[in-house]
Amino acid sequence: MDTNDQYDGHHRAPDRVRPVSRRFRLVAAAGAAALALSAGLATPLSPVPTQAHAADGGDDDKTVLTVAVAQSVDSLSPFLAVRLLSTSIHRLTYEYLTNYDPEDNHVVPGLATSWKSSPDKLTWTYTIRSDSTWSDGEQATAEDAAWTFNTMMTDAGAATANGSFVGNFDEVTAPDPTTLVVKLKKPQATMTALDVPIVPKHVWEKVDDFSKFNNDKDFPVVGNGPFVLTDYKPDSYVRLKANKDFWRGAPKFDELVFRYYKDQDAAVSALRKGEVSFVAGSPSLTPAQAASLKGERNIHVNDAPGRRFYALATNPGARAKNGETMGDGHPSLHDQRVRNALFKAVDRKAIIDKVFQGHAVEGAGYIPPRFSQYFWKPSPGQELTYDPEEAARMLDRAGLKKNADGRRVGEDGKPITYRVLCHATDPNDKAIGQYLQEWWGELGIGVTLNCLDNVTDPWLAGEYDLAFDGWSVNPDPDFVLSIHTCAALPATPEETGATDNFICDKRYDDLYARQLAEYDPDRRAALVKQMESRLYDLGYMNVMAYPNAVEAYRTDRIASITTMPAKAGNIYGQDGYWSWWSAVPADSGDSSDDSSSNGVVVGIVAGMIVLAGVGAFLAMRRRATADERE
Repeated sequence: MDTNDQYDGHHRAPDRVRPVSRRFRLVAAAGAAALALSAGLATPLSPVPTQAHAADGGDDDKTVLTVAVAQSVDSLSPFLAVRLLSTSIHRLTYEYLTNYDPEDNHVVPGLATSWKSSPDKLTWTYTIRSDSTWSDGEQATAEDAAWTFNTMMTDAGAATANGSFVGNFDEVTAPDPTTLVVKLKKPQATMTALDVPIVPKHVWEKVDDFSKFNNDKDFPVVGNGPFVLTDYKPDSYVRLKANKDFWRGAPKFDELVFRYYKDQDAAVSALRKGEVSFVAGSPSLTPAQAASLKGERNIHVNDAPGRRFYALATNPGARAKNGETMGDGHPSLHDQRVRNALFKAVDRKAIIDKVFQGHAVEGAGYIPPRFSQYFWKPSPGQELTYDPEEAARMLDRAGLKKNADGRRVGEDGKPITYRVLCHATDPNDKAIGQYLQEWWGELGIGVTLNCLDNVTDPWLAGEYDLAFDGWSVNPDPDFVLSIHTCAALPATPEETGATDNFICDKRYDDLYARQLAEYDPDRRAALVKQMESRLYDLGYMNVMAYPNAVEAYRTDRIASITTMPAKAGNIYGQDGYWSWWSAVPADSGDSSDDSSSNGVVVGIVAGMIVLAGVGAFLAMRRRATADERE
């Protein structure tokens, strides 16, 4: 998922700190031999770490890893959360059926130790491990997984965040504690990539309304992941403690704290002062911030290809499944010619050079080049290259003529000024917004930047013309593709759907259904690329860049940490829990030696994942924050 999101991502999105939210996930790793180099760090998949670094004494002896984050929590309920921060927390507190290897993203066991399908691919049987226990001492079983999926299948509120994964499920049963059986309506290629947190039935079956329960009142939260969620204060912090009974082995830090900073410069300052040990930004550090940290004693900057895209989302005419319209998007943007003209007046090279200063690559398709199997580029004749003169002619042909003052006017004869939603905490939004004012101003179109701490409400209500958007993409792209299907629209304007920005296109939906049922990797990849091509042509989602993951951590606090992928990957926002689970505390008695504290993993860039922040959940329309999906 990821959505989200700083608008991000679950996987979701998301990153979503951007205009609509949803989800995504993450994680990174260093090779087994390299990880064993120092302090006896276990390899990412090793069942038991070879060293317990944290002291077992009182509070004064605890090792605490504090991560500065620039995103708030939308919900601590796995059934509702779509922001990258929130879904990352759920990766740490709940097991999924499967996980992704931090070395190269291939599927590895999670709560399920193995799986197999029937010859017709309609029945999948998972063997559930017998050595996973909930933090309250109860055994985790197949019944917990069956209950989680069945609840999502039968309760619309429980399907809010991850419903796309079970939409094709026909029946889910647990014939015994270690056997889970899923029967499908038709073949589904994502059965080894069901990015859904499995929750304890004996706790969650007491919930009355899944659409409103945020799981943020009673602590500690019962889970079976590497960490236990022990405390939370909105817009302040999220606190977790190491799960000493985690089946793969306990984390080496006793506590993990995600501390929220509204001001990114303040977060960087806190890293310098040693008030936090890791900072990732919103979602990345700016080039100036990264440059200011490089070379500083006891600080390491990780700059690696990211798993996110950065885009301009256009309001297509927001509506619900029942046909009712929503919001007040400008009607001129219903015309594909207008949307494409606007994008032809966006200089992506200037954005990469002047805003990201080289810490990104130019965007086009929906999936970043890091996922090479699904990465797509437009053909030369299809590409919307930067050409402001042609953009002006396209607007003329679309009927948006200039008045005597040189302003483009709509059908109502009024000068056009587009409202662009942006995140107040993201300096990139503001910088690029100023360029849009210049570029589109030359076309005769006005631009008003609406930079908010919370972009979710106007985004979900369809009260915007354009918005800065971004999602973290999972190794399997199904989730981030699903948020643009007609099925993801809200049932009514009063409800919240899984949609990113209200796109509903029958041709896209047909391609989505075909890729979901395709098991041949090459044929499925070809269908996914056709979907990206369709999104590109429609112009509702204009991908401008694939930003690097730029983050930093203190080497006198963290001796080593896993990046994902191992050779050049991110720490924050991984597809898994590897970074925080693997992190080794530095020897406080030897913090003056940069080389020893920084060098546990040879040839691997490290940096830590900032999960989280905190923030107020949206009680009424929590579903995808327009902030960080991912």
